[in-house]
Amino acid sequence: MAGTLNKVMLIGHLGDEVKMHYFEGGNSIGRFPLATNESYTNRQTGERITTTEWHNIVVRNKLAEICEKYLSKGDKVYVEGRIKTRQWEGQDGNKRYTTEIHAADMTFLTTKKDLTAPAKPTETTPSVSKTESSTPQATSGEPSQEQDDDLPF
Repeated sequence: MAGTLNKVMLIGHLGDEVKMHYFEGGNSIGRFPLATNESYTNRQTGERITTTEWHNIVVRNKLAEICEKYLSKGDKVYVEGRIKTRQWEGQDGNKRYTTEIHAADMTFLTTKKDLTAPAKPTETTPSVSKTESSTPQATSGEPSQEQDDDLPF
């Protein structure tokens, strides 16, 4: 392979609300932490161990505005992007580094707004792919078998 590749794919839960910053000219940037978990069983003790890794996600412009509108703490999302490391000088004069995931594409897997608000057939889906967490509504006037269930989803 002649080229290089910088690609990240994550599925995780938002650790906080999307923090937005707006700039002159209409540009915007949003940032939020994303938690991913890994579980394994300790062979010696048989204990189930879960470790959490935190990722700093950066979204820009239209994608940032969509994230701010639809996402909140605890929501599950799929993020696709690239790794970028930034460096700056802290107030104490030392160099600081941070590693971020600059998102290029996202799919909302669950959002609290989806779970609490009834689905509206005329509502348009944002330009970001979004998987609906509720059962699709029947198109005919008669209730379907799926709608007769007492299941909340």
